[in-house]
Amino acid sequence: MTHEKRVEIRWSDVDAYLHVNNAVYATYLEECRDEWVDATLGDAGDSWDFVLARVAIDFRRELRLEDEEVVVSCTLARIGNSSIALREQIRTREGELSAESEAVLVARDRERGRSRLLTDDERAAFERVLEPT
Repeated sequence: MTHEKRVEIRWSDVDAYLHVNNAVYATYLEECRDEWVDATLGDAGDSWDFVLARVAIDFRRELRLEDEEVVVSCTLARIGNSSIALREQIRTREGELSAESEAVLVARDRERGRSRLLTDDERAAFERVLEPT
């Protein structure tokens, strides 16, 4: 199941040339990713128990202030023992691909500050939305 979020391009997102700064792409992805984790886990877990371990962004098209908003999407790609991998995209309102991303979230033990295995409830919640490859 793919989750989508519309994000307005804010004045503070752009540089002197009115291009969206490359670091802001990561913020757009994070906004969608966080919303997806919350919705997917529901009562099965707490999104605060996951941390971003890896993100790789391939930039395909610059975004400009005049694009006004983007559509960010997030899809579960893989479930590991203590992590999940996501495929993410940023598209213009018209559907033109601006960036593709791969992200890995790791389940974290708050007390020890280390990774931990996914709980049975977390795994079941993620398996419900895993799309077949």
